[in-house]
Amino acid sequence: MGDLTRLADVATPPPPPPAQPVRRPLDALIQLLRWGWVLLRHDALIPRETTPLLPPGARLLAGLIHLFAGRQARDGRPGQRLGRAFEHLGPVAIKLGQVLATRADIFGIEFARDLGRLKDKLPAFPLADARREIERGLGRPVEALFVDLEPAVAAASLAQAHPARLHDGRKVAVKVLRPGVERRVARGLDAMRLAARLAHRFVPLSRRLEPRAFVEIVARSMVIELDMRLEAAAASELGEVMARTRDAGRAHMSAPAVVWDGVGKRVLTLEWARGLPMTDPAASEQPGLDKDALADNVVRAFLIQALDHGTFHADLHEGNLFCHAPAELTAVDFGIVGRLGPAERKYLAEILWGFLNRNYDRIAAVHFEAGYVPPEHSVEAFAQALRAVGEPVIGKQASQVSMGRLLGQLFEITELFDMHLRPELILLQKTMVSVEGVARRLNPDHDLWAAAQPVVAAWIRRELGPQAQVRDLLEEARAVLKALSRQAQTPNTPPAVVVERIQAPLWPSVLAVIAFAAGALALVRSFWPDILG
Repeated sequence: MGDLTRLADVATPPPPPPAQPVRRPLDALIQLLRWGWVLLRHDALIPRETTPLLPPGARLLAGLIHLFAGRQARDGRPGQRLGRAFEHLGPVAIKLGQVLATRADIFGIEFARDLGRLKDKLPAFPLADARREIERGLGRPVEALFVDLEPAVAAASLAQAHPARLHDGRKVAVKVLRPGVERRVARGLDAMRLAARLAHRFVPLSRRLEPRAFVEIVARSMVIELDMRLEAAAASELGEVMARTRDAGRAHMSAPAVVWDGVGKRVLTLEWARGLPMTDPAASEQPGLDKDALADNVVRAFLIQALDHGTFHADLHEGNLFCHAPAELTAVDFGIVGRLGPAERKYLAEILWGFLNRNYDRIAAVHFEAGYVPPEHSVEAFAQALRAVGEPVIGKQASQVSMGRLLGQLFEITELFDMHLRPELILLQKTMVSVEGVARRLNPDHDLWAAAQPVVAAWIRRELGPQAQVRDLLEEARAVLKALSRQAQTPNTPPAVVVERIQAPLWPSVLAVIAFAAGALALVRSFWPDILG
């Protein structure tokens, strides 16, 4: 199978994003204290429902905390209370709630459903304010571009979407940023930066998770989300990626077209998405809808984007997905885009392929080749630890696997082998969690590995199989010939020692190139049936 050692300098990871200073430390501290107080008042810090499960000392602490809970703490279930607290805390907390809402397998279906309203069911701001924002952003009256701009049909943490029609009759969605949202995001990110610094300094166990790098990745993605022009570019790019996938006969996901005349810094216009949003209970009841195939398509669409193209939609929760029969998906909200370089794509593919084939030795070797495990550890011991994680879950139905226990075991293994969080993979890991959560919401017994197998197998054959090896050999031969050509064209330099080296006979190099070309030709001929097939 493929080998990451063919990559140049794979073990050197890209540098983490530099930690930005806390702009207003006092304000950030006040914001952190406010977050804790709001969670406490909503009984979302240590919910009363969990108190009987705690050890005696922790039960006493929880009882003291519950004394400060407010009226909000008496209303609703834990997920409802946490959702209200996040909504009160603003866009950064809401983003965290959206991720938690995808993990019904860890937190329970009811808890995830209660948090689900954070995806697109937040209170909308008035239509009159939206019209002012559109006119300010586009520099012309609303009527110059849109007909029948309607009240918002979906409102999320940063923006809300309004149905409208263009003068040519096309139905569109007009996305408008919330007034003042940039200021609230900046305050929230400042508080997160302070929390990361405090955790790094006073909680040694957290340093392995690289809290400061994690916050900077989140901050960068949220700042990009606040410029609708960048989201329009991402929607266009991912739309082309999805179109190429559909042209290749793998129709897993599509994206609505961008209406560029309706794009500004705070306004984005897309053609209306087909189907119903997956947050709508009626979506799963559409006639002819194949929920099993839809769950497979969510996983495969993400993997094709990440592996084949190195560019993927990094916010794939139900609020950003529309579906229609039989198993068609349309993605919206392209504010967060993940990107993987060739090394990370090979890493992801080989790890998945190793688990699919239960080849734990290869999985372990890839981790060491890619520099994800420090070299002082044993490859064999790491393979043994991976087997302990993989064997209980491979081939099992999702309903038979405790994701909470699995994640706990993985965390213990990463700690045992000194594995640090890799900032370049944060969006990938976040999206994989969301995608798996969406698939399991559609089908509680969904087999993630079976869904991934055809995509990963095709990538391995194409990128690491015989054809790829022939292609790489030819590329290397071409590079050698170019280097020799440049050497031959370089004029001799005056110093005697250098002249003697340049005037050395060229026939050994020529023979080496001829031998290399002959070997490459023989290899091409031996794999010719595979290439034609």
